[in-house]
Amino acid sequence: MTDDTTSAPNWYSNEAATFGDRLADARQALGMSQEDLARRVGVKPGTLAKWENDLSEPRANRLNILSGLLNVSLRWLLTGEGEGLSGPGETAELPEDISEILTELRQTRTDLVRMADRVGRLEKRLKLAWSAGS
Repeated sequence: MTDDTTSAPNWYSNEAATFGDRLADARQALGMSQEDLARRVGVKPGTLAKWENDLSEPRANRLNILSGLLNVSLRWLLTGEGEGLSGPGETAELPEDISEILTELRQTRTDLVRMADRVGRLEKRLKLAWSAGS
């Protein structure tokens, strides 16, 4: 991820990409499926698919959630400017050991997101079981 404020053409600028393009690429960069992200945001997978295909747009509260979950700035998500993904050829080639560490870090982040979802589901089940037993 970079802070792309240079005057060079930006792969994710409004001239080159849509909101849906940026959303889909940021999700894929984290290794998340549409279903995973939709569940985390609290929408149906079909709704997320419409956002990624530029058939509809999320409300402001969902935009904030998306930018946080995808680890990109709200500004980048909306315009392609600011903290977000780098386009092809915009970053220097990383040494193999650094690349491996980044890959493992991204995988760990994805695993943590899944585990947080699982903890939330278990808490909900526990509350339901507790209230049913009372």
